[in-house]
Amino acid sequence: MTHDSYADSYLRRILKETKTIAMVGASANWNRPSHFAMKYLQTKGYRVIPVNPGQAGKPLLNETCYASLAEIPDSFELVDIFRNSEAAGAIVEEAIALKDSKAIRTIWMQLGVRNEPAAARAEAAGLQVVMDRCPKIEFGRLNAELSWGGFNSGIISSKRRKLGA
Repeated sequence: MTHDSYADSYLRRILKETKTIAMVGASANWNRPSHFAMKYLQTKGYRVIPVNPGQAGKPLLNETCYASLAEIPDSFELVDIFRNSEAAGAIVEEAIALKDSKAIRTIWMQLGVRNEPAAARAEAAGLQVVMDRCPKIEFGRLNAELSWGGFNSGIISSKRRKLGA
C-alpha cells in the first residue's frame, strides 16, 4: 500500500471499527496536541488509553496512564503514535508483538510521523497502517464536523453566497 494518500472508505472503516485507542505520547499538558486530540476522541465515544512513561500510574482525562502498550490490561484496536518518526519503529515492534493478545488491528502515526520500514513490518504482520494523519482531524472531516478548526470541511468559505442560493 502506498502511504501518500488514503481512500476515505479506508479511514472511515478504521474509525468505525475502532472502539479503544492506545495513545502513545499522550500528554498531561492541556495545550499539547495529544491532550487535545485525546479529549476530542473521548467526546466522540472512543476510549483512549494514554501511554506515557513519565505519567505512568497517574490519571489523564479520567484514564490511567501506562508506561508501555504491554502494561495496558485491556485490549485496544488502534495504536495512535504521538512520537517522532524514529521512535515509531520501536512502538510498532511492540504493537506487532502484542497484536494477538491485545486485539490490535491498526497502527496510526500522527501528522508528520512517517516510518516506511515500520509500516512495512506492521503490514507484513497483518496490521492496517495510516501515517502522517490525525484521527481527530480525519474523524471531523469524514463526519462533516466543523469543529473549531474547520479542516477541509467545505463549510466555511470566503466567497459571498449568491442571492437566492
